[in-house]
Amino acid sequence: MNIMLLLLVAAGVSLVVQNLLMVRISESASTILIALVINSSVGLLLLMALLFAKNGASALAEVTGNFRGWMLLPGLLGSFFVFSGILGYQKLGAATTISVLVASQLVAGLGVDIYKAGPAALRDNLPALLGAVLLVVGAFLVARRSF
Repeated sequence: MNIMLLLLVAAGVSLVVQNLLMVRISESASTILIALVINSSVGLLLLMALLFAKNGASALAEVTGNFRGWMLLPGLLGSFFVFSGILGYQKLGAATTISVLVASQLVAGLGVDIYKAGPAALRDNLPALLGAVLLVVGAFLVARRSF
């Protein structure tokens, strides 16, 4: 099996486990924000430790030297994604949340790929577009009981 495929499958499974654990944290806290802060703090500490282990003290200078305001957007979008996932798990369940998230990610990703490749990419991506339509229909079938 291709190592990249294995990595992506493991990431998908770990996302389900992460969200289940974060729901559990948020159920024992006064707000969902506690789970988000814990999640972000652990990620930040781990990544900073890895960066320092790889590049030493110069890593901090590189991070601050390359910083631009727009670079906050990925973190904000990531926090929004995690927040929405936790809330979805709590209110709708895992299957509905995952199906809607995956379908919307696939549609947005295909849109970006086709936009970047130009109009000719539509013809080349017909099988992928058909797959996206099938996935969206599948997501609807999974999620329809929740809406």
